[in-house]
Amino acid sequence: MSATTLIHNAKIIGESGKPFLGWLLFCHDEILDLGKGTPKSTEGAAEVIDFEGDLLMPGMIDTHVHFREPGLTYKATIASESAAAVAGGVTSFFDMPNTIPPTTNLESWEEKMEIASRTSHANYAFYICL
Repeated sequence: MSATTLIHNAKIIGESGKPFLGWLLFCHDEILDLGKGTPKSTEGAAEVIDFEGDLLMPGMIDTHVHFREPGLTYKATIASESAAAVAGGVTSFFDMPNTIPPTTNLESWEEKMEIASRTSHANYAFYICL
């Protein structure tokens, strides 16, 4: 197994929406375990982080953004807007096709996917205008 990280002493927002003090064990982008209170053991965790009661909650998904790249990068880029999204707790976005040229075919969609693969700070998806 790859290196795992254990976050403990975190105020976690779960499915109920009510916070509880707990811990989270993960490896890369996969949650391995989660629990209330203190973890039974820190054994096996390559890194242990004490959240000191700070808030830990799922990332948000924004399904309607206008990042303006390509064509209108003087307004915004995928890099700048995805960084702002992450700073606000958004971990995934779906970008609208109103760029110049508009995303109306596979080639323009692939261009946006390629730009995002190099510059995005978040998970991404792109709509195509039909």
